Amino acid sequence: MTDVDQQHLRMLEAVLFASADPLSERELAQRLPEDVAIPALLAALKARYADRGVNLVQAGKIWAFRTAPDLAAVLSRDKLSERKLSRAALETLAIIAYHQPVTRAEIEEIRGVQLSKGTLDVLFDQGWIRPKGRRQTPGRPVTWGTTDTFLDHFGLESLGELPGVDELKMAGLLDARPAIQIYGVTGDSETEREEAEEEDQDEADAPGELEHR
Repeated sequence: MTDVDQQHLRMLEAVLFASADPLSERELAQRLPEDVAIPALLAALKARYADRGVNLVQAGKIWAFRTAPDLAAVLSRDKLSERKLSRAALETLAIIAYHQPVTRAEIEEIRGVQLSKGTLDVLFDQGWIRPKGRRQTPGRPVTWGTTDTFLDHFGLESLGELPGVDELKMAGLLDARPAIQIYGVTGDSETEREEAEEEDQDEADAPGELEHR
Protein backbone atom coordinates (compact mmCIF):
# COMPACT_ATOMS: atom_id res chain seq x y z
CA MET A 1 0.00 0.00 0.00
CA THR A 2 1.41 3.36 -1.05
CA ASP A 3 1.75 6.40 1.18
CA VAL A 4 -1.24 7.93 -0.59
CA ASP A 5 -3.32 4.82 0.07
CA GLN A 6 -2.29 4.91 3.71
CA GLN A 7 -3.41 8.52 3.95
CA HIS A 8 -6.75 7.65 2.35
CA LEU A 9 -7.10 4.78 4.80
CA ARG A 10 -6.52 7.15 7.71
CA MET A 11 -9.10 9.54 6.31
CA LEU A 12 -11.63 6.74 5.94
CA GLU A 13 -10.94 5.59 9.49
CA ALA A 14 -11.44 9.13 10.82
CA VAL A 15 -14.72 9.64 8.96
CA LEU A 16 -16.19 6.36 10.20
CA PHE A 17 -14.98 6.95 13.74
CA ALA A 18 -16.41 10.48 13.92
CA SER A 19 -19.82 9.59 12.44
CA ALA A 20 -22.67 9.10 14.89
CA ASP A 21 -24.47 6.87 12.38
CA PRO A 22 -23.37 4.08 10.02
CA LEU A 23 -22.35 5.31 6.56
CA SER A 24 -22.87 3.88 3.08
CA GLU A 25 -20.10 3.64 0.51
CA ARG A 26 -21.72 6.50 -1.38
CA GLU A 27 -21.64 8.73 1.70
CA LEU A 28 -18.02 7.81 2.33
CA ALA A 29 -17.10 8.58 -1.29
CA GLN A 30 -18.59 12.06 -0.91
CA ARG A 31 -16.25 12.80 1.99
CA LEU A 32 -13.03 11.46 0.51
CA PRO A 33 -11.06 12.43 -2.64
CA GLU A 34 -12.59 11.35 -5.96
CA ASP A 35 -9.86 8.85 -6.81
CA VAL A 36 -10.30 6.78 -3.65
CA ALA A 37 -11.23 3.10 -4.11
CA ILE A 38 -13.73 2.87 -1.25
CA PRO A 39 -14.46 -0.91 -1.40
CA ALA A 40 -10.77 -1.82 -1.32
CA LEU A 41 -10.06 0.57 1.54
CA LEU A 42 -13.04 -0.73 3.53
CA ALA A 43 -11.77 -4.29 3.11
CA ALA A 44 -8.29 -3.25 4.27
CA LEU A 45 -9.67 -1.34 7.26
CA LYS A 46 -11.95 -4.23 8.22
CA ALA A 47 -8.96 -6.61 8.19
CA ARG A 48 -6.89 -4.17 10.25
CA TYR A 49 -9.53 -4.03 12.99
CA ALA A 50 -10.46 -7.73 12.91
CA ASP A 51 -8.58 -8.59 16.13
CA ARG A 52 -9.09 -5.32 18.01
CA GLY A 53 -11.51 -4.21 20.67
CA VAL A 54 -13.67 -2.60 18.03
CA ASN A 55 -14.43 -4.08 14.62
CA LEU A 56 -15.46 -2.50 11.35
CA VAL A 57 -18.73 -4.20 10.43
CA GLN A 58 -20.99 -4.13 7.40
CA ALA A 59 -24.78 -4.23 7.63
CA GLY A 60 -26.34 -4.35 4.20
CA LYS A 61 -24.93 -1.27 2.45
CA ILE A 62 -23.76 0.60 5.54
CA TRP A 63 -20.55 0.44 7.60
CA ALA A 64 -19.69 1.33 11.19
CA PHE A 65 -17.30 0.60 14.01
CA ARG A 66 -18.78 -1.70 16.65
CA THR A 67 -17.51 -3.24 19.88
CA ALA A 68 -16.03 -6.71 19.35
CA PRO A 69 -18.77 -9.27 20.17
CA ASP A 70 -16.58 -11.18 22.66
CA LEU A 71 -16.15 -8.02 24.77
CA ALA A 72 -19.84 -7.37 25.34
CA ALA A 73 -19.65 -8.58 28.95
CA VAL A 74 -16.90 -6.05 29.72
CA LEU A 75 -19.19 -3.21 28.71
CA SER A 76 -22.36 -4.51 30.34
CA ARG A 77 -21.99 -2.07 33.23
CA ASP A 78 -22.18 0.83 30.75
CA LYS A 79 -25.64 -0.13 29.53
CA LEU A 80 -28.03 2.72 30.22
CA SER A 81 -31.19 0.65 29.98
CA GLU A 82 -32.64 -2.47 28.47
CA ARG A 83 -36.05 -1.99 27.00
CA LYS A 84 -38.10 -4.66 25.29
CA LEU A 85 -40.37 -4.75 22.30
CA SER A 86 -43.96 -5.74 22.92
CA ARG A 87 -45.03 -9.16 21.67
CA ALA A 88 -47.15 -7.50 18.95
CA ALA A 89 -44.20 -5.44 17.65
CA LEU A 90 -41.83 -8.41 17.83
CA GLU A 91 -44.21 -10.61 15.84
CA THR A 92 -44.77 -7.88 13.27
CA LEU A 93 -41.04 -7.25 12.86
CA ALA A 94 -40.39 -10.98 12.44
CA ILE A 95 -43.11 -11.31 9.80
CA ILE A 96 -41.72 -8.36 7.85
CA ALA A 97 -38.16 -9.68 8.10
CA TYR A 98 -39.03 -13.16 6.85
CA HIS A 99 -41.81 -12.34 4.36
CA GLN A 100 -40.80 -8.97 2.90
CA PRO A 101 -42.08 -7.19 0.99
CA VAL A 102 -45.35 -7.67 2.86
CA THR A 103 -48.52 -5.60 3.20
CA ARG A 104 -50.41 -4.71 6.36
CA ALA A 105 -53.23 -7.06 5.37
CA GLU A 106 -50.76 -9.91 4.84
CA ILE A 107 -49.25 -9.28 8.27
CA GLU A 108 -52.72 -9.46 9.82
CA GLU A 109 -53.50 -12.67 7.92
CA ILE A 110 -50.32 -14.34 9.18
CA ARG A 111 -50.78 -13.17 12.79
CA GLY A 112 -54.50 -13.93 12.80
CA VAL A 113 -55.35 -10.61 14.49
CA GLN A 114 -55.88 -7.01 13.40
CA LEU A 115 -52.75 -4.87 13.47
CA SER A 116 -52.87 -1.50 15.19
CA LYS A 117 -51.30 1.48 13.42
CA GLY A 118 -49.13 2.09 16.48
CA THR A 119 -47.22 -1.16 16.00
CA LEU A 120 -45.94 -0.21 12.54
CA ASP A 121 -45.26 3.32 13.77
CA VAL A 122 -42.96 2.03 16.52
CA LEU A 123 -40.91 -0.02 14.07
CA PHE A 124 -40.85 2.75 11.46
CA ASP A 125 -39.82 5.44 13.96
CA GLN A 126 -37.01 3.19 15.15
CA GLY A 127 -35.77 2.99 11.56
CA TRP A 128 -36.12 -0.79 11.33
CA ILE A 129 -38.75 -0.91 8.57
CA ARG A 130 -39.61 1.24 5.55
CA PRO A 131 -42.10 1.25 2.66
CA LYS A 132 -40.90 -0.91 -0.24
CA GLY A 133 -43.41 0.16 -2.88
CA ARG A 134 -47.00 -0.81 -3.59
CA ARG A 135 -48.54 -4.17 -4.43
CA GLN A 136 -50.08 -4.19 -7.92
CA THR A 137 -53.46 -5.32 -6.62
CA PRO A 138 -56.76 -3.46 -6.03
CA GLY A 139 -56.13 -0.56 -3.67
CA ARG A 140 -52.37 -0.77 -4.35
CA PRO A 141 -51.47 -1.36 -0.67
CA VAL A 142 -48.06 -0.31 0.64
CA THR A 143 -45.56 -3.11 1.20
CA TRP A 144 -43.02 -3.08 4.03
CA GLY A 145 -39.46 -4.35 4.37
CA THR A 146 -36.55 -4.09 6.79
CA THR A 147 -33.73 -1.54 6.58
CA ASP A 148 -29.96 -1.60 6.91
CA THR A 149 -30.49 -0.05 10.36
CA PHE A 150 -32.37 -3.22 11.30
CA LEU A 151 -29.41 -5.32 10.14
CA ASP A 152 -26.98 -3.10 12.05
CA HIS A 153 -28.98 -3.22 15.29
CA PHE A 154 -29.23 -7.00 15.28
CA GLY A 155 -25.64 -7.56 14.15
CA LEU A 156 -26.50 -9.00 10.72
CA GLU A 157 -24.51 -8.44 7.55
CA SER A 158 -27.43 -9.46 5.34
CA LEU A 159 -30.92 -10.98 5.55
CA GLY A 160 -29.32 -14.30 4.67
CA GLU A 161 -27.98 -14.43 8.23
CA LEU A 162 -31.46 -14.47 9.77
CA PRO A 163 -31.90 -17.63 11.86
CA GLY A 164 -34.07 -20.44 10.53
CA VAL A 165 -37.06 -22.03 12.24
CA ASP A 166 -35.00 -24.80 13.87
CA GLU A 167 -32.47 -22.29 15.23
CA LEU A 168 -35.24 -20.15 16.72
CA LYS A 169 -36.84 -23.17 18.39
CA MET A 170 -33.51 -24.37 19.84
CA ALA A 171 -32.85 -20.89 21.25
CA GLY A 172 -36.32 -20.80 22.80
CA LEU A 173 -37.21 -17.70 20.75
CA LEU A 174 -40.08 -19.17 18.75
CA ASP A 175 -43.32 -18.89 20.69
CA ALA A 176 -45.48 -22.02 20.51
CA ARG A 177 -48.66 -19.94 20.34
CA PRO A 178 -50.20 -19.74 16.84
CA ALA A 179 -49.89 -15.96 16.48
CA ILE A 180 -46.09 -16.13 16.34
CA GLN A 181 -46.03 -18.91 13.75
CA ILE A 182 -44.78 -16.56 11.07
CA TYR A 183 -44.21 -19.24 8.48
CA GLY A 184 -47.72 -19.40 7.07
CA VAL A 185 -49.77 -20.61 10.06
CA THR A 186 -52.45 -18.34 11.53
CA GLY A 187 -53.98 -18.40 14.99
CA ASP A 188 -57.25 -20.22 15.46
CA SER A 189 -57.82 -19.81 19.18
CA GLU A 190 -60.29 -17.12 20.21
CA THR A 191 -58.46 -16.55 23.49
CA GLU A 192 -55.11 -16.17 21.74
CA ARG A 193 -56.58 -13.73 19.23
CA GLU A 194 -58.09 -11.66 22.03
CA GLU A 195 -54.77 -11.55 23.89
CA ALA A 196 -52.89 -10.43 20.78
CA GLU A 197 -55.52 -7.79 20.02
CA GLU A 198 -55.18 -6.41 23.56
CA GLU A 199 -51.42 -6.12 23.11
CA ASP A 200 -51.89 -4.35 19.77
CA GLN A 201 -54.24 -1.87 21.45
CA ASP A 202 -51.65 -1.23 24.17
CA GLU A 203 -49.11 -0.61 21.39
CA ALA A 204 -51.38 1.99 19.83
CA ASP A 205 -52.07 3.75 23.14
CA ALA A 206 -48.48 3.70 24.45
CA PRO A 207 -45.80 2.49 21.99
CA GLY A 208 -43.83 -0.48 23.33
CA GLU A 209 -40.33 -0.03 24.62
CA LEU A 210 -37.52 -1.21 22.39
CA GLU A 211 -34.58 -3.35 23.26
CA HIS A 212 -31.23 -1.79 22.34
CA ARG A 213 -27.86 -3.38 21.97
